[in-house]
Amino acid sequence: SQYHKMYRTVKATSGRQIFQPLHTLRAAEKELLPGFHQFEWQPALKNVSESYNVGIINGLSGWTSSLDDSPADTITRRFRYDVALVAALKDLEEDIMEGLRDTGMEDSACTLGFRVMIKECCDGMGDVSEKHGGGPAVPEKAVRFSFTVMSVSIQAEDEQEEVTIFTEPKPNSELSCKPLCLMFVDESDHETLTAVLGPIVAERNAMKESRLILSMGGMPRSFRFHFRGTGYDEKMVREMEGLEASGSTYICTLCDSTRAEAAQNMVLHSITRSHDENLERYEIWRTNPFSESVDELRDRVKGVSAKPFLETQPTLDALHCDIGNATEFYKIFQDEIGEVYKNPNPSKEERRSWRAALDKQLRKKMKLKPVMRMNGNYARRLMTMEATEVVCELVPSEERREVLRELMRLYLQMKPVWRATCPAKECPDQLCRYSFNSQRFADLLSATFKYRYNGKITNYLHKTLAHVPEIIERDGSIGAWASEGNESANKLFRR
Repeated sequence: SQYHKMYRTVKATSGRQIFQPLHTLRAAEKELLPGFHQFEWQPALKNVSESYNVGIINGLSGWTSSLDDSPADTITRRFRYDVALVAALKDLEEDIMEGLRDTGMEDSACTLGFRVMIKECCDGMGDVSEKHGGGPAVPEKAVRFSFTVMSVSIQAEDEQEEVTIFTEPKPNSELSCKPLCLMFVDESDHETLTAVLGPIVAERNAMKESRLILSMGGMPRSFRFHFRGTGYDEKMVREMEGLEASGSTYICTLCDSTRAEAAQNMVLHSITRSHDENLERYEIWRTNPFSESVDELRDRVKGVSAKPFLETQPTLDALHCDIGNATEFYKIFQDEIGEVYKNPNPSKEERRSWRAALDKQLRKKMKLKPVMRMNGNYARRLMTMEATEVVCELVPSEERREVLRELMRLYLQMKPVWRATCPAKECPDQLCRYSFNSQRFADLLSATFKYRYNGKITNYLHKTLAHVPEIIERDGSIGAWASEGNESANKLFRR
């Protein structure tokens, strides 16, 4: 109605038709939505219809509910996964054809061997209740599942190595992040969430076994898809992979370390967890083959106590890593203002006064308003040398100030490595020095901040110190695979 009002006003006052009438826009949009292009799968997808012209469908279709299933009372809409992937590829048609020409490959010879890398993101969002208006009553939580085409590469028949013909330049923009499923579900409601994502997982598994025949540049070409679920925050990963919640003693979604071990040895860990291993461990948990007590059993399966549902790629979520570490620094700043290292158990009132002092100082000097829950923007402003200098004005002893500055210097050296889309290009020096820096950082924590890290450490801090180099060696980047595109598209969805 807003749009229509504008349309009429502009037409009446200027006599020109700048805005198009709504029905023409609708018609134009239809062609951009999934469900417009012809394609086929070889072999045909298991349990997925072969029709290609399906648009938006009910998110619960694909579930055959039996009599004793309680019907999921949730509103959910989605695209069929394969149809959405086809639409995403057709969007990139020009880029892909240009990439083929640039590598000097004979266009007509390249019809086989395309490989498409897909990043999957899924994130819950709170408070999406309708602010005014009497729509249907829905739960105020929503979950969005989306994907991004990260790269397309081709391996010609006579060539040995793959050639990448398209790489997404902005993998974290909401423009490259295609929504697949929107649902009014609380992400903590595991049953409903798995019910809604079930059909998506099934379609994804079917697509792994098959290849897509799709016309590109006027010729049918065959594509294989590789899916990497990296855009999940820690809470979602733990839920999908059947691990205990994030307060668990098993603090890491990448390795089996316990919180005490991770605080003891901060740097030397390697990635051991994987989806298949989690499945095996769940079987052990379920059957308890050695008839152990609960504690022994839990120690054997390292905190896997539910059935892993969706395969995620063990990685580190760059955005939440930033936020988690900033929260940690914010607490260190408070402790340093109150000199906790001298007085190990301060009262609530004392703590409150230090926090007030810190907030007041940050607001006065950095114009940083205190926030309820740490968010990305606050974290970015807090984790700077400038903010550290401002905090140091409140820290009584000079040597503690030096240590704080040194901590922040190291952190700022480490941060670009897991934020950059392509660290080897963007910050090669920091990448080389990362292990050294993280070792030094850990030494500082365990020496100077013993009071904070005695047998405890936060999940993201552990990952930042222990796992970054290994993930980068494996994937080439952490930042590019983060969930930011999905997070920023949440804003659009919220409208």
